[in-house]
Order: sequence, then structure tokens, then C-alpha cells
Amino acid sequence: MATSAPHALRTPFLRNPTLSLSSKPTLSSVFPVSLSSRRRASPRLVVVLSAARLDAKPTVLVAEKLGEAGLDLLKEFANVDCSYNLSPEELCTKISLCDALIVRSGTKVSREVFESSGGRLKVVGRAGVGIDNVDLGAATEFGCLVVNAPTANTVAAAEHGIALLTAMARNVAQADASVKAGKWQRNKYVGVSLVGKTLAVMGFGKVGSEVARRAKGLGMHVIAHDPYAPADRARAIGVELVSFDEALASADFISLHMPLTPATSKVLNDETFAKMKKGVRIVNVARGGVIDEDALVRALDGGIVAQAALDVFTVEPPPQGNTLVLHERVTATPHLGASTMEAQEGVAVEIAEAVVGALKGELAATAVNAPMVPAEVLTELKPYVVLAEKLGRLAVQLVAGGSGVKTVKVSYASARAPDDLDTRLLRAMITKGLIEPISDVFVNLVNADFTAKQRGLRITEERTVLDGSPESPLDSIQVQIANVESKFASAISESGEITVEGRVKDGVPHLTKVGSFEVDVSLEGSIILCRQVDQPGMIGQVGSILGEENVNVSFMSVGRIAPRKQAVMAIGVDDQPSKSSLKRIGGVPAIEEFVFLKL
Repeated sequence: MATSAPHALRTPFLRNPTLSLSSKPTLSSVFPVSLSSRRRASPRLVVVLSAARLDAKPTVLVAEKLGEAGLDLLKEFANVDCSYNLSPEELCTKISLCDALIVRSGTKVSREVFESSGGRLKVVGRAGVGIDNVDLGAATEFGCLVVNAPTANTVAAAEHGIALLTAMARNVAQADASVKAGKWQRNKYVGVSLVGKTLAVMGFGKVGSEVARRAKGLGMHVIAHDPYAPADRARAIGVELVSFDEALASADFISLHMPLTPATSKVLNDETFAKMKKGVRIVNVARGGVIDEDALVRALDGGIVAQAALDVFTVEPPPQGNTLVLHERVTATPHLGASTMEAQEGVAVEIAEAVVGALKGELAATAVNAPMVPAEVLTELKPYVVLAEKLGRLAVQLVAGGSGVKTVKVSYASARAPDDLDTRLLRAMITKGLIEPISDVFVNLVNADFTAKQRGLRITEERTVLDGSPESPLDSIQVQIANVESKFASAISESGEITVEGRVKDGVPHLTKVGSFEVDVSLEGSIILCRQVDQPGMIGQVGSILGEENVNVSFMSVGRIAPRKQAVMAIGVDDQPSKSSLKRIGGVPAIEEFVFLKL
């Protein structure tokens, strides 16, 4: 029989006997701390921990300047030590006396910091969005929660985006420099009007949607590209959601608000610039790495891009003499997106609230590292956790641009009774696979449901109870995405959803079904899926193309409807083939469609 239930925060944490549906999980239940599992505590450490237990208030070390409102909140609950500009050695010395640490981007919270804490450090707060300066793996290993402040600077970033948009359109920076140099060149700095122009907002999250609101007020026609943008929210603002290529081709202005991920790194490059309308103007207040800066210089010199206004760069600060910064048609600011007095105070309050909540034992929705779970549960579920994330990654890559992912159904087939298998961790990893490739959010057991809900993503779960031995927790996991178009038509099942299914074989995750086609390929490296006419020599033809480029084929499987009819070939490869090799594969006469999927 099958049972179905939507995802919800009420799910208990992985069969922890101390939790009930009405109990509230605490940090101690999710992040078990055992000094015996780490290095043995020194006599000095024992004294410190004993003293901490006698003190009613925890100690928070603020290692970089924080707004007064945030400090006031902290002082109501904890002893606050504001020690700025600490050297790495000084930070490691101080940290054993602290229960929490708050930093911005200038302090590196390394493994040595967590080791030096001796297990006392319970939470690290990053006052801002990025957490590149915190060793997340070490934090999780030492049972320390890491939280950030992702929302407080939304308006400030949006306002700076609009400021750059208008300043660029009217040559404000260049004209200012000219006047201050004693010149009066009115004809040289004739600008362009914003009214009636098309603005493409690339990334329709918090900042992108706020930019869209303001641009509509300036009389612009606004379109947006974001595969997870809720259509109703876009319609409410008066914004049309379009595909990536349509946004590039239609825009007079492009405003970037996407995170820097492997999928978005240098997403604006020579190839994408060539698809743009000649004379386009570009604003970037997101991440420097989403633009190939050398390609942007070429596009500016070639007249494809008329102007650019940049607040972020691949390397910050840019090196002296940087060609892009010095370009006469580029307006540059030193990463000022969040630099307003109001935003700085907002970030201070947001991170202070998150840290205080964590110290009280609450689970923060802004947590960015995976919590520790009982070792026996992880050992049993480990290969299925990997399978779940990779199925999510495969499924979302099969979605055609502009379709938008809103409804996902996950089906588990197991011989275990429904109350003997908690799928919360598996659902979290599927959510992680669906969202992380195009987001800067770190999805884990703590924030998976919150993150999915925030993006308008509804995940339902269905369980099929099988006959047989319950020794293995799962027989298979199936992920279905409804109401979307697919880059690979054969991935659409008979019921109309993109469907991928997988199993664990000998401890290794395998893809076993795509659409209605049975396949069998190890989920390692990357995968090429081809729909073809089932005829002799197909495996050899594709294998030869890959072999000529020295791309190693790890697995190959063919699923077919009937002999000499249509078939789907799944090829596991260790390396990413070049575009020319993929083009040659697509050019094989018997291949009707294909797609490359990166794991």
C-alpha cells in the first residue's frame, strides 16, 4: 500500500527517542558534544568548562565591529567581549573561554579555532551572507552551529543596484570626474532614458524582486529569469518570467542578482554576450565571478555592451591598473551593496538574534552547516543520502529554462514499516540537490523545509511498503517534477512528470530509471543521456567519440521499448567532454536527442 504526506517541520529528528511531535529540538540533541570522541581535555580546559557551568551567562566574542543595536541584544543575554583585529593566534587563545563567536568577512574561523575551543564553542555567527571564511566541515565535526544574516541588507543592495542603473544611464560618474577636471563636456555625456526600456533581472530572489519593484516605478518594462521564482509573486509585481536566452536577447539593461555557484560561474561570457542586443547595459551588485571580466572588456570594446556598472569583482580589491575598472564606459564602486547605516544595524540585529536563539537551544532557520546525527543512522543511510542528493541534482538539470520548479513528489519503496524509517534526512538531501546548483543557500537537515518553502517549492512524500526483508532501509527512491518542460523529452514519464529513479547497489548509488526507460548507470562523475534509434553500433560510435578526447567511460547502459525501436543510452563519464565532442555525439544520425548532466 502507499501513503502520502506533504513535507512539514513536524517530522521528528531521525528517530531520536528523546523527541516527540510536541517537543522542540535543542542544539544538544542535534549537535551531540562528546569530549571523549575528540582530543582529551587538558587540566586547564576542565577548569574553564567548570567555571562556565558556574556562570549563568554564556560568553560571546565579537571579533569584528558590530552595530550597537546588535550588541545591546547580546548583552541582555550574554557576557560580550568585543575584541577586534585579533591575530589568528590571539583568536585561538581566547576562543576556549567563549560559547559563541561573531565575525564579519575579515576573520578566518579555521579548524584550528574549533580545535582550540575544546568543545565549548557552540555557535559561530557570520554578520552577512557569505560564509567563505568559516570552515563548515570543522564546525560540524566539533558540534558547532554556524548561522548567518541573509536578509537584513536586501533593501540596501537593491537601492545600490538602482543607483548604479541610473548613474550609468546618465554618465554621472564620468561627468562628475570631467567637471572636477575643469571640463564642461555636455555633448560627450548625453545619456539614455529608462522609461520604456526593458530590464532583465537575472535572479528573482529577495534583492532581484526589490530591484524589479523600483524599476517598475521608473517606468521600465521588467522581465526576469529564475527557475525557482514563484509565478504569482512575479505577476503581483508586474514582472514576466522568461527563459535565460530570451532575457539576454530582449534586454536593454541587465541587472545580475544570482549567486555564485558552479552553474553560474562566468555565466556572462563571450558566448552569452553574443546573444545580447547590441548596446545592452549591465549592472552587477551580486557576485563578481558570474561575469567573465576579460569577455566583458571585449564586449565593451566591440560595442555589444554599451556600459557596465559594477559593485563586485572576481578579485577584491581588483589589482592596480585593472583594464575593466579603468574602462571609460565602466562605473565601479568598492562593494557597497550592503553599506548603509540602516543595513549595518539590521545585520547586527539579525545575527544577534540568531546567535542568542542558538545559545538558548533553538534551531535557527539561517543555519548553514549540516547538523550531526546519530552515528548508527548515518552509517545505515549514508549511501541513500548520496543517492537522494544526486537524484535531486539530475532532476533539476533536466528542467528546461524558464519552466520553474514548484511541485516535487518523492516516492520511497521499502520493506520497512512507515514508522520505522524517518525520511527527513533523505528529503533534505533531495531538496539540497534541487536548490543548491543555482543558489548560494547551504541546504541541510536544519533548514531544508524552510528553504523549500521560501522558494515556493512544495515537496510531497509517498511510501510504498514492499514485501520482503526489512534489513535494507530502502529499495528505491524516485523523484518526480510536475508541470515543467524538459531539456530531454524522454525524461517525461507516461504520467507527464520528469522522472528519475535510483537504487543503491553494493553501497554505490545507481540511476535505474529515466522517464519510462529502465537504465543502470553508477552515479559517479557525470552522465550523458541519449535517446536513439535502437540499432547495432551505437555504443561503439559514441564510445569512439569520447575515447578520441580521452574521456573515460565508467558505465554504459541502454534501456529500450522493444528491439529496433527507441532506446535511451545512459553513459557515465569521469570527465566533462568538450562542447565539440558533445556536438559530434548530437550529430550521430540515429541520436534523436541528448543531454549532459553534471553531478
